[in-house]
Amino acid sequence: MSEQEQKVETPEVEKEEAVVEETQQTEPSQELDPLEEAIARVQELEEQLKTQIEEAANKEQDILLRSRAEIENLRRRTEQDVEKAHKFALEKFSKDILNTIDNLERALATPANKEDESVKALFDGVELTLKELVSTVSRFGVEAVGVVGETFNPDLHQAISMQPAEGFETNQISVVLQKGYTLNGRVIRPAMVMVAA
Repeated sequence: MSEQEQKVETPEVEKEEAVVEETQQTEPSQELDPLEEAIARVQELEEQLKTQIEEAANKEQDILLRSRAEIENLRRRTEQDVEKAHKFALEKFSKDILNTIDNLERALATPANKEDESVKALFDGVELTLKELVSTVSRFGVEAVGVVGETFNPDLHQAISMQPAEGFETNQISVVLQKGYTLNGRVIRPAMVMVAA
């Protein structure tokens, strides 16, 4: 063959070779297509699985944190309940003993001939008993409230009436009819008072 014939054949041969190469390239790619789809599907499933695992881990972490917080709150509440039980265990007893204190104060307030030695000795004994009783209950957290001249506090005092009173400003206690008491800051009996208007 001459060079010209070879040149003429070359474009045709090149075209045929290109068609053969395209066919060869499309055939394997058609065979790889399902394989590539499977690989893509596996990767997609792996991503979904990772996401689900992360969500489950986050959910478990949240549950764990909430459980710990609940346990801590329960522990604190229990400690507070125990502390309150210790503080206010004497509440009923304290309320009952207040009547005895009131009676001793009334006994000291009665008009009597204090010049008489027997009466004076009796008053001294009652006064010492009252002081010792008040001292004992104060050691356990019982405090008296309701002093003349103090500003009226509805949390601590129970107003029986309001009257104009000389020497007192408005809303000041002018008369204490019955002392009030608190146990560790909690009112166990409000003071009965008259308030200046």
